[in-house]
Amino acid sequence: MLARAFAEAAKKHFPQPFTVVNRPGASGMIGHGEMINAKPDGYKLAMVFAEIVIVPHLGLTKLSYEDFAPIALLNTDPAAITVRAEAPWKTIDEFIADSRKKNGEMKMGNSGSGSIWHLAHSAIEAKAGVKYTAVPFGGAAPAAVALLGGHIDAVAVSPAEVAAQVQAGKLRMLAVAADKRLRGFDQVPTLRERGIDISLATWRGLAAPKGTPPEIIGMLGDVARKAVEEPVIKEVTDRLSMGLGYVDAEGFRAMMKRDNDTYRALVQQLGLKG
Repeated sequence: MLARAFAEAAKKHFPQPFTVVNRPGASGMIGHGEMINAKPDGYKLAMVFAEIVIVPHLGLTKLSYEDFAPIALLNTDPAAITVRAEAPWKTIDEFIADSRKKNGEMKMGNSGSGSIWHLAHSAIEAKAGVKYTAVPFGGAAPAAVALLGGHIDAVAVSPAEVAAQVQAGKLRMLAVAADKRLRGFDQVPTLRERGIDISLATWRGLAAPKGTPPEIIGMLGDVARKAVEEPVIKEVTDRLSMGLGYVDAEGFRAMMKRDNDTYRALVQQLGLKG
């Protein structure tokens, strides 16, 4: 959805249209792999996301963030612990307390083995001293559907992926793994406020194959900078409760390196490597 909103917003600033093609599978590595093997001429790009600095450390792919030429960061979203509206837990404190009592009986859905949200709930287990039965799905959307159907007890996904159901009164967001409370969800505390020292977020941005000429990266980065100011992309991200913010290629590369080091250490600490 972010890619399609960006493609629409970029029309005013680029002479050719951006065509969005979905390549799902393997926590995004199918699409990422297709892009890095493309000719580095700026014609095939990817909307890359946080899994590219996580999945390699799980031993599931040989891809690396170093295979990409970052163009611009567009979005960041923290993990949101979410349950059904009729669930017995009204606060994150009640949820954690019950989790400790049940010791692994409660089912926590995520967006797939090796995904950012798999790592998020594993980190919550470690920090809060709780245990869940992890239930992977082929993305956050099917995990949220399973939650609505009562097949699992909770999900750890981004606010954007449950916002519509929360606003409709079908789901309840208990806490976010962010440094501060989110705009639009001011009543939802951060995990740190409740004594669980975690701040974990996914992110999404544009990248090209490694070796793409700097002048092409610069041109596309300029398009991205202008596109995020367009009303059409702001309307979409606001409606979906997605964060929106431009960071240039240099800043995006530095963030990827930092997160790569962070998640490598976290995967080792949690013993998640296969």
